[in-house]
Amino acid sequence: MTEMVKKKIESSKESIISAWLPITSSRNAKWYYSAFHNVTAMVGAGVLGLPYAMSQLGWGVGVTVMVLAWVISLYTLWQMVQMHEMVPGKRFDRYHELGQEAFGEKLGLWIVVPQQLLVEVGVNIVYMVTGGKSLQKIYETGCPNCHPLKTGYFILMFGCVHFFLSFCPNFNSITLISFLAAVMSLSYSTIGWGASVHKGISPEVDYSPRASTSTGRVFGSLSALGDIAFAFAGHNVVLEIQATMPSTPEKPSKKPMWKGVIIAYIVVAICYFPVAFVGYRVFGNSVEDNILISLQKPAWLIIMANAFVVVHVIGSYQVFAMGVFDMIESYLVKQRNFNPTKTLRVIVRTGYVALTMFLAISFPFFGGLLGFFGGFAFAPTTYFICIILGVLLMVLSPIGALRQIILQAKGYKFFS
Repeated sequence: MTEMVKKKIESSKESIISAWLPITSSRNAKWYYSAFHNVTAMVGAGVLGLPYAMSQLGWGVGVTVMVLAWVISLYTLWQMVQMHEMVPGKRFDRYHELGQEAFGEKLGLWIVVPQQLLVEVGVNIVYMVTGGKSLQKIYETGCPNCHPLKTGYFILMFGCVHFFLSFCPNFNSITLISFLAAVMSLSYSTIGWGASVHKGISPEVDYSPRASTSTGRVFGSLSALGDIAFAFAGHNVVLEIQATMPSTPEKPSKKPMWKGVIIAYIVVAICYFPVAFVGYRVFGNSVEDNILISLQKPAWLIIMANAFVVVHVIGSYQVFAMGVFDMIESYLVKQRNFNPTKTLRVIVRTGYVALTMFLAISFPFFGGLLGFFGGFAFAPTTYFICIILGVLLMVLSPIGALRQIILQAKGYKFFS
């Protein structure tokens, strides 16, 4: 009898914790929630750097890598959707739970969690930088004669928004934010390639290799592979998104989830390919690592596009941060026996936002960060079918990106 009571108490405690944690607290998501969240997670800062990646790779290699990345990432995402409930009666609500099933209780954690955390935290840092730089572009374009301000101030402004939004308890509570972000992604991507078409190809456009030396071309190509990998790095929250959906043996969650994924990938294709190819076609090897920076006129359109970017990366930050919140909060309440309270949530989430904001202000190097974190993002999400490609990208892409970060960091100061 005592054992039964203990089991009931433990089961009740597990239910309370599960109902409090952000990933499992709500399971009433619709199929279109999946579409919103996947578009928001996938399309983001990465699309703005695709023309720059094309300028590092050239037409032949660039187009091939873009198409392969789209096909491979769609296939691996399909695998993950199928594996969410591959064990009867059990749901793998989190990426590391799937890793534990595959590699064992302890080894699975060590294989998956460090990579997933690095990617999710890294993406949030990049989005902090992107949001800050877009705000800076709006300021400089709208008021060209105003006193210039350092990027760090704008990152600080952007980060302040997340101190409030991070208190949204779970994925379903940020559906409206995610929907707005998805609409914005389609909008600013269209502006990116549409304005490029309107600008037209200049007579002096050059498609020769961007770097003048062999070493520079090698490192540039490695960094470009990371940039493209980063653009397709939304897999890290796929299982967590699917966990918010209801599921029964008759109506498993994989059906509405996959329906949403298909819609999301159509949007991804509409956003990515025109921006990458048209942007490179118009600007050639002189394109900036953010296509919107290359577009200078008309001013109102550039301001609008950057405003759309800001709204989108606000949503993207929250989607990726939700997985991190769940990891930290799970560890504290399950392993360290903290009570699942609002106070704990406030401390955890405020601290996390402050950390990513500080790191973004410290390393506001958009292009280099894309390649660095993209290399780590691609490996775990394509491991199932292309292990060699995944490992090579994870090792080599950050090397090329680190070189770019070092070059961009020369002379950088925080606020002065």
